[in-house]
Amino acid sequence: MLIDNLKLFLQIVDKGSLVAAARDSGLSSSRVSERLAALEAHFGVVLLNRTTRAISLTEEGRALVEGARQLLDEVEDLEGRIRSGAQTLSGAIRVSAPCDLGRAIVAPEIDHFLLDHPAISIELLLSDGYVDIVGQGIDIALRFGAITDSSLRVRTLSQKQRILCASPSYLQKRGVPGKPEDLKSHNCLIMRFGENLDNHWRFLDDCDGVREREQTVVVRGDRVTNDGELARQWCLKGAGIILKSELDVARDIRAGRLVRLLEAYTPPPAPLQMLFPPSRAQPRRVAAFADRLAIRFTAEAP
Repeated sequence: MLIDNLKLFLQIVDKGSLVAAARDSGLSSSRVSERLAALEAHFGVVLLNRTTRAISLTEEGRALVEGARQLLDEVEDLEGRIRSGAQTLSGAIRVSAPCDLGRAIVAPEIDHFLLDHPAISIELLLSDGYVDIVGQGIDIALRFGAITDSSLRVRTLSQKQRILCASPSYLQKRGVPGKPEDLKSHNCLIMRFGENLDNHWRFLDDCDGVREREQTVVVRGDRVTNDGELARQWCLKGAGIILKSELDVARDIRAGRLVRLLEAYTPPPAPLQMLFPPSRAQPRRVAAFADRLAIRFTAEAP
């Protein structure tokens, strides 16, 4: 019964209300409330602050969310091994990835992985902004750049170059920038990551005999988005210049759909990292899919 109540508690947290959890689980709202009360009585603490409009986790509730997800993962992994044998992987995996990276690379890898492991299900969540990995129950998250949350476990996959590029049609209309400062007179397509606007573009160069001198240019444009794939599509249509990972635009450059710019002024590379929640144990299904992604991204040609 404790395991069932923990599952229901996570449903309440994920759905954001007792009513939504009741609807999702097929229980009455009163029954959900009774089982939540039983769970709070078991631990002797209040897990959720409830009002007529919203719920919020108490400090004890946040601790239980993390511990319950880890415990239920281990229970599901154990049950799968006992029922299906030690060599069979089963259960659910939740993966978070940037939009364009998720569509172009992660989604095809999911297809291949599920063919090999039909007892597994994978939920892919696409977002270019901040994701609460622990709060949303994410097993694997892929992100570029430095990681500020020191509690997460991090597996660095490789350094990926950022590339400045535009479509031939845009360059025909607006001309080709010759140095970073020229970007101030161009229409730049800007990404938003949560509250942060990515409009300070950094470049390294060895001009004038100064090795890897860094320049920062504050760019502007008529379009801002938090969806990397949309920014790429805008760029392909000739709307402006973008600064994107080589993983996102290398195929377009090879095909001639986009043109690489300012090759003598290389933006600093950004590490591609795989993030995991700070639990001690990792289900075998998660480890297996993480290893598959690591091989795929390490092999990806620039």
